[in-house]
Amino acid sequence: MFINLCIHQPIMPSFWRHVNKVMDMAEIIIEVIDARMIEETRNEEIEKKIRAKGKILLYGVTKCDLVDVSKLKKRLQSLKPAVFISGKEKLGTTILKKKILELSKGESVVVGVVGYPNVGKSSLINALAGRGAARTSSESGFTKGMQKIKVDNKIMVLDTPGVYPHMEKDEIKHGRIGAIGYSKVKDPESVALNLIEEMPEKVKKYYGVEGEDAEEILEAVAFRLKRLQKGGEPDLEAASRSILKDWQTGRMK
Repeated sequence: MFINLCIHQPIMPSFWRHVNKVMDMAEIIIEVIDARMIEETRNEEIEKKIRAKGKILLYGVTKCDLVDVSKLKKRLQSLKPAVFISGKEKLGTTILKKKILELSKGESVVVGVVGYPNVGKSSLINALAGRGAARTSSESGFTKGMQKIKVDNKIMVLDTPGVYPHMEKDEIKHGRIGAIGYSKVKDPESVALNLIEEMPEKVKKYYGVEGEDAEEILEAVAFRLKRLQKGGEPDLEAASRSILKDWQTGRMK
């Protein structure tokens, strides 16, 4: 039960037809959210439709190896049931299988996976299946169509590309959460500055730079990474894309 269409213009004639098809096919729907940006990667519009159809909603919190899980648990008190997952570290997959079978009362079940592009849906499925069943990439839009993946004799998973909420147009948000890849963001400087403003100490520590505000930090990163224009001026666009790449790929923790 997957909802995922990776298109940079979120208005798509087939969007809701695709979502409804996935929700009709699956009994349990896992909404995949990024542990680093929980609220930003939730699609509350889809959550309402899932509940309206009487389907079971399970939150799969991915990339938990990039955050302090003890602090994360406090933030997730209102999101239940939820399972913490790290496809990279193979954490939480046994718990996720047990939770799925608990919710299905031990019966065979079709599970759909929904979420924004690049939140870790395919990695979650691969961790669940124990093999490279769903192709993965740090670039958004890598998964192009629905895949049926048999996890075991009782669990069948439906995988499709990522989707945006209907009518959502917010490049800064989409760049931050990786729904638009770092190489495709039209205004990388605005996205990078927004990211720096929210977590200046993290950025300064990762690159070993100093700065009083986001602009100074970005400029310092450009010099540190030698992203320079002719004449030695900092290339802020190139530096911004480097920051977004390190953030989207999980290098910057």
